[in-house]
Amino acid sequence: MFGKRYSGLLTDLYELTMAAGYVGTDGAAGFTEARATFELFMRSLPARRNFLVAAGLEQALDFLGNVRFSGEEIAYLRGLPLFRNVSPRFFDYLAQFRFTGDAWALPEGSIFFAEEPLLRIRAPIAEGQLVETSLLSILHFQTLIASKAARLFSAAAGRPVIEFGSRRAHGSEAGVLAARAAFIGGCAGTSNALAGHDFGVPAYGTQAHSWIMAHEDEAEAFRSFAELFPQDAVLLADTYDVRAAVEKIIALGRAPRGIRLDSGDILGDSMWVRRRLDRAGWTGVQVLASGDLDEDHIAALLHAGACVDAFGVGTSLVTSADAPHLNVIYKLAEIERGGKARGVAKLSEAKKTYPGRKQVFRFRDAEGRFCGDIIGLEDEEFAGAEPLLAPVLRGGRRVDTAAEGSAAIVCAARERFLLNREHLPKRLLSLEPLQQAFPVRHSERLEALFDQVRRTFVQSASI
Repeated sequence: MFGKRYSGLLTDLYELTMAAGYVGTDGAAGFTEARATFELFMRSLPARRNFLVAAGLEQALDFLGNVRFSGEEIAYLRGLPLFRNVSPRFFDYLAQFRFTGDAWALPEGSIFFAEEPLLRIRAPIAEGQLVETSLLSILHFQTLIASKAARLFSAAAGRPVIEFGSRRAHGSEAGVLAARAAFIGGCAGTSNALAGHDFGVPAYGTQAHSWIMAHEDEAEAFRSFAELFPQDAVLLADTYDVRAAVEKIIALGRAPRGIRLDSGDILGDSMWVRRRLDRAGWTGVQVLASGDLDEDHIAALLHAGACVDAFGVGTSLVTSADAPHLNVIYKLAEIERGGKARGVAKLSEAKKTYPGRKQVFRFRDAEGRFCGDIIGLEDEEFAGAEPLLAPVLRGGRRVDTAAEGSAAIVCAARERFLLNREHLPKRLLSLEPLQQAFPVRHSERLEALFDQVRRTFVQSASI
């Protein structure tokens, strides 16, 4: 769809230098057969996010199943001065490169929190290293947008939110994937036609101001559009004067599906439009609002009594404007060499990580609401808790091989989010940051393993 989407060069150069060290030099003897566990998670939540929504797994698995290095790409690397002393074994390795590892992940649409693994990879260490950058990029972006969409869904209080942001997205591919992620996070659909085609996201379209301005008479612009789309016309009323435009639409005698307000006094105009439409007997005609909206603006409009039936949101959604990035990381948690596994951790207090293969265990209260999570070791069990990470790849092949189309996958992810949301404590649905975050803790065994790794390091450093 978008060029070299499976290229092995979709990585940071230091991933390649480390891989060369693992497989291409005598000095790294013993790493050729080493297997490593890497975990991808968010170190912390943005200030205005009380939870996150997992998205992008399907594209991540697609990448892992297809990533390759072409002959031309390998020739490019050979020509870099940095690789002048690297053994030919490394370039032979790249020519045969396939991802052969195992993976566990949170299903798309799952609600999760800081430090909880979104993805766990176990693979030959060079393989796990080379896919780091792409996995971070894929999962970060869609999780970012799905989590923003979840806030808009809350703000709209049951009214549909349509993703309108392709023209403001950071590139064409970002526009398509943002539409996919926004749908998972609760949006009702998108204006992006390719997202509708590729992922089955419901596609919506109205008309632009240019349609109105291209006609010498505004009433004629409305009439011809309504004739062309008799059941679905949504007419844009704010090109010149909202109230005059609505009078012209009513005078046509043909009720459109909706009227869109894209600028000006959305609050006052929506209330006037609703009253005027009702007086004309057009109680079924919807009022759609768009134009630089975000969750705060939507919540404020509805609190003030705006008569809006649906919202179109663009820039603030596809750029996640108030929190444009997540603190996503991909860290080594365990390495196995010669049949012996060793947990590893980053000891820096500001960037501490935990060793070992981890699982997330979720508890519910008597009413079925989520009440707390434990991040524990893979083989732990907790009475009444549900393990969240599920196997998705084994030996580089998908665990679930049932034929399921892209549309079904996206719809299932959206339904999972909506179900997860129903089970959240209500306070987490607030648009404001909370004084008391959702409780997440590390298990006693995991804390003990971290202390063991730290003591081992301290002892070895003192020798």
